[in-house]
Parts: sequence; C-alpha cells; structure tokens
Amino acid sequence: MKRLFIILGFILAVLAVILSVTPFSKIAYIPGIAAFIFGLIAFYLAKQSSKKPIQLIFLLTIISLSLTTYKAIFNKAELGNTQTLELKEKESEEKAIEELEGLDLDEFEGVEDIQFDDQTQKELETQN
Repeated sequence: MKRLFIILGFILAVLAVILSVTPFSKIAYIPGIAAFIFGLIAFYLAKQSSKKPIQLIFLLTIISLSLTTYKAIFNKAELGNTQTLELKEKESEEKAIEELEGLDLDEFEGVEDIQFDDQTQKELETQN
C-alpha cells in the first residue's frame, strides 16, 4: 500500500514539474497538490522505514508549486498594438468584399431562391 502511494506521488510530482515549466503551468497545481497528498499518506504509512523517496516527492512538489506560483504572479499577459490588428482586419474584410464583387452569380443555378435578411437585401438592392 505504501509503495502504491509512493509511486503515484512520484509520478504526479514529476508531471507537476513538467507542467510548471510549460505554458500549461496553471494546471500544474492539480498534480502538485495530488502528489503532496499522496506523499503525506505515504509518510504516515512509512513508520520507521526509509523516507528518502517520500522526501523526493515533497521536494519535487515544492519545486513545481513554487515555479507555478512564480509564473502566475510575475507573468502578465501583454496586449500588442491593437490598431494594427484592426487595420489588418479591415483590409482582409475589404479584400473579401472585392473578391465577392468579382464573382459572376449568373453562373449559379437557384441563386434567385436564396433568402437574405433585411439588411443584406437592402445592400444588394442598392448595389444593383
């Protein structure tokens, strides 16, 4: 029983360390806390036997939780220049409109059967 908790704690502690250094660091808390709990259970079941693996579990868990907390506190999301993004969006919209205007809709059968909403219908009438 003690071996099971040590193995689970070690696997989850290593997983927490790996997740804490990746961009998915916010989910590293889950395996970190689970590894800490399994380490505590193994510690209480160990009694007088060797506690070195349990200490390793605690060490890895503390490292991963420290890294994750550090990244959560000191990393801030930076917004880029939104004006350039808006300009690119307008340009792509204009290009799409130009491409649609260049299409010959008479080639398609059943074009007359297409139903548009009121605003689109008004726009089409003003263009024709």
